[in-house]
Amino acid sequence: MLASVFLMLVQAAQEAGPERVSVTIPGSTVSLEFVAIPAGKLEVAGAEGEKTTVAIKAFALSATEVPWEAFDIFVYGLSGEAPPTDKAEADARARPTKPYINMDRGWGHNGNPALSMSYKSANAFCAWLSKETGKKMRLPSEDEWEYACRAGTSTKWSFGDDPSGLDAAAWYKANSENRPHPVAKKAPNPWGLYDMHGNVCEWVAGRDGKPAVKGGSFKDKPEELVPEDRDTEKRAWNATDPQVPKSTWWLADATFVGFRIVLEP
Repeated sequence: MLASVFLMLVQAAQEAGPERVSVTIPGSTVSLEFVAIPAGKLEVAGAEGEKTTVAIKAFALSATEVPWEAFDIFVYGLSGEAPPTDKAEADARARPTKPYINMDRGWGHNGNPALSMSYKSANAFCAWLSKETGKKMRLPSEDEWEYACRAGTSTKWSFGDDPSGLDAAAWYKANSENRPHPVAKKAPNPWGLYDMHGNVCEWVAGRDGKPAVKGGSFKDKPEELVPEDRDTEKRAWNATDPQVPKSTWWLADATFVGFRIVLEP
């Protein structure tokens, strides 16, 4: 009953919801859909537990985590772009080394979230996509991500306070079979963003100026999927990488890390 009511509310919100825009990657048929996120305010807890109100400017956020079909174009140079003409352009086209193992771990590519990339790699994708499309793309800040995840709600999760609602909204430890799933198969949040809770956790620029991941993943318990929860990279995320030095582009053991991106106005 709870799940069906939630789906009805989501459908109503989508029908009257924020504007959406689709951006096609040049030289391909792959598009990313972005949802317009309105300006507003976010209340965050400080180091000592005090509350701080942060102003959020309007931006657009990809409706889903970046899927493999988009990330593959970047990694393997499949868009047919011309060679860079200067260093600045070359920097914008820096791309990961081709992976030495199957990074999808046999879970599938089409429709599945790209995973196991480092923060550097996710940032490089944004720089490349900005160059290719002529539109400014970047990773979200921690405040932007949390604000978008909450989608105007003040409950524990965007769908409410009852954890039984998670099955309708998220892939997490109890229902994921210990693997990620294709994006947008669960109900979106009230602003039309999919998989903000669970599936793969997502890179953000942290409040402390360092990379962090948000949202929890298919490996996590309900309390690790709340909007304010965060984690940072651990040595174990790349422990089995045989390269010396270890890859700065891939995290061999972080099968639960992905990302989504901001399109600036």
